[in-house]
Amino acid sequence: MYQHFGKRYLDIVGAAGFLVVFSWLYLLVAALVRVALGSPVLFTQVRPGRAERPFVLYKFRTMTQACDADGIPLPEDARITRVGRFLRKTSLDEIPEIWNILIGDMSFVGPRPLLMQYLPYYTDEERVRHTVRPGLTGLAQISGRNDLPWDSRLALDAAYARSIGFAEDMRILRQTVVTVVSREGIRVGAEHVMLNLDEERSGRGRSTP
Repeated sequence: MYQHFGKRYLDIVGAAGFLVVFSWLYLLVAALVRVALGSPVLFTQVRPGRAERPFVLYKFRTMTQACDADGIPLPEDARITRVGRFLRKTSLDEIPEIWNILIGDMSFVGPRPLLMQYLPYYTDEERVRHTVRPGLTGLAQISGRNDLPWDSRLALDAAYARSIGFAEDMRILRQTVVTVVSREGIRVGAEHVMLNLDEERSGRGRSTP
C-alpha cells in the first residue's frame, strides 16, 4: 500500500512544501551560481528513471564550460570552481531535483539516478533498482556514499527496491541529514578516484540487456 500510494503522496506534499518554504534558498543558490559561473544556472542531463525510461535531471551548475583547443571539455578538476566544490560538498547543487520529485520523475528516497551509458553494464539482479523511482537519497548514500565500491552500491539499491517501507524511508531520510551535515563519504574532483561503472566493467564483458 505504501509503495503504490503513500510514498507518492508524501513525495508530492514534501516537494511542494519544500519549494514553498525554501524558495529563498533556491533563489540564493541560483544567484550565487549566476555570479560565479554565469548562465545557464542549471545543469541538465538525461538519466534513466523507473523502468529505465529517460528523464531530464536538474541540478545547479558546479563547473565551467572550458574546453581545450580541439573543443573537448577540460578535466573536471580544471573546470570545477570554488563555489561548485562548496555546493557539491553541501549537496546544495541537488536542490533543483525537488522539481523532479514533484513532477514524478523521482522520489525523495530511492536508488540514485545514474548515467544512461551504464545501462548495458548492470546484472539482472542490479536492474531491480529500476523497478522503482530513483531518489534524491537512498540506502547506498547513507551507507558510505562515494566510499562504496560499485558492487556494494548497486547491491544496496536492489535491496532497497525489493523492500520499500515507510519506516525504512524515514530512517534513510534521518540518516541523510546526518550524512550531509557531516559531509561523510563525499568526494569531489581529484578526491573522487572511483572509476565510472562502464569503465570498471567494460573488461568483464557486457551483461545481456
